[in-house]
Amino acid sequence: MLDNETKTQLKQYLDLLEADLVFSVSLNDSEDSKKMAEFLTEVAEMTSRITIEPMNLKRTPSFEITQKEAGASGVAFAGLPMGHEFTSFILALLQVSGRAPKIDDALIKQIQAIDRPLHFETYVSLTCHNCPDVVQALNIMAVLNPNISQTMIEGGMYQAEVDAKKVMAVPTVFLNDEEFGSGRMTIEELVEKVSGPLSADEFADKEPFDVLVIGGGPAGASSAIYAARKGIKTGMVVETFGGQVLETLGIENVIGTPYTEGPQLMRKVEEHVNQYGVDVMKGQRARAIQKKEMIEVELANGAQLKTKTAVLATGARWRAINVPGEKEFKNKGIAYCPHCDGPLFKDKEVVVIGGGNSGIEAAIDLAGLAKHIYVLEFLPELKADQVLQEKLHALPNVTVITNAATKEITGSTQVEALTYVDRLTNEEHTLAVEGVFILIGLMPNTEWLKDSVELSPRGEIIVDKHGATNIEGIFAAGDCTDSAYKQIIISMGSGATAALGAFDYLIRRIE
Repeated sequence: MLDNETKTQLKQYLDLLEADLVFSVSLNDSEDSKKMAEFLTEVAEMTSRITIEPMNLKRTPSFEITQKEAGASGVAFAGLPMGHEFTSFILALLQVSGRAPKIDDALIKQIQAIDRPLHFETYVSLTCHNCPDVVQALNIMAVLNPNISQTMIEGGMYQAEVDAKKVMAVPTVFLNDEEFGSGRMTIEELVEKVSGPLSADEFADKEPFDVLVIGGGPAGASSAIYAARKGIKTGMVVETFGGQVLETLGIENVIGTPYTEGPQLMRKVEEHVNQYGVDVMKGQRARAIQKKEMIEVELANGAQLKTKTAVLATGARWRAINVPGEKEFKNKGIAYCPHCDGPLFKDKEVVVIGGGNSGIEAAIDLAGLAKHIYVLEFLPELKADQVLQEKLHALPNVTVITNAATKEITGSTQVEALTYVDRLTNEEHTLAVEGVFILIGLMPNTEWLKDSVELSPRGEIIVDKHGATNIEGIFAAGDCTDSAYKQIIISMGSGATAALGAFDYLIRRIE
């Protein structure tokens, strides 16, 4: 099942195993079991450190990875860990064998302090680029704490479960048989959801920073690297390292890199940041900033951080359409990522709201899976690039509806219909659909700044050519600012500008 190149790479990782492992496998005579047996046999034959033993597990086919001389690890896979989940499988092998996960010591202590049984089950699709982050985080938690177990469930192999539990987005996590959460979640967010946020006391001993960056996307990371390279004390307040880029699968316009994917790019960016000793405070959200003798930043957990300068790089999020049913059916038929959630809508009728590049790209992507696609555009014509429109119109299972104002999304426990108003005739029309993908652009994450820095009517932070805001010592960069274009490379450049502006401000200050 593995090609020669994959085998070569896998062999390098298998040589790093620190203990003998066992694949405890639950199989029957099904085709899926045969595929799993073939896959595991192929891996086990590549090293003398892995053996295979039969076991009755909750699901068949499935397997658990355990140390030969230890008890159950709690790390299991119900389905083939291929596609994006192949990395989850490799990391699970290494970590169950004893290799320490690369997370902060404070987070390790938080995980090890959990004193109640937690059994996580995570439904994934192998095309989802956000799913591995959740699977890998929960696997780490299981490895570090015997009270915790985690099973990855591949939705395609367990479609009946997906349908019965009405899983309409991936990843979807169940905890002790109750729905726990869905969508992209970092290990910090998962731990906080289980055991509460880090205490403000954990931040009490932090000395003032020279530059404090708020945000962990391309702009924030670029700011931190440029500041730290100047040899000044640099910190980052990061809710999710990677930001909106984690939602982007194919990236072909980063100069010098013909193709990469969002999660892959931001992993490399994070590694780059870590080379400079930046104090990265993950899983933290700023809720207030004000200029006093120094700049003071208050975190959501009540902690107070002080800094001589700050760079605001809080990015943006998908814009909501704000109609009845949107909040109620989020992850129950309403989705924002066709790459992640598209496979869940195979042979179903869906709507894509938005006629820009993002919406049309999503419609093209979904057309290969769904039974029929309706594209709703508010304006009289689509706004996407002509090449995308031509490709869209060539598809036989796509209907484009312009001058359409979405009125409501309805259903019982999940999306069943969408009603829109024809803006030319005022007539209402209802589409019987099971999925709605909303792709109408971004809005800046700046609500918490309304009483501090100057914002544009669109809520964007107004900056000058140095990245400076209207408040002395506070700079901003990226998609949260009034920059004309929202692109990864532009965000990185503006992050560098803001950091250099902050450094220039520092060296010219009279203490």
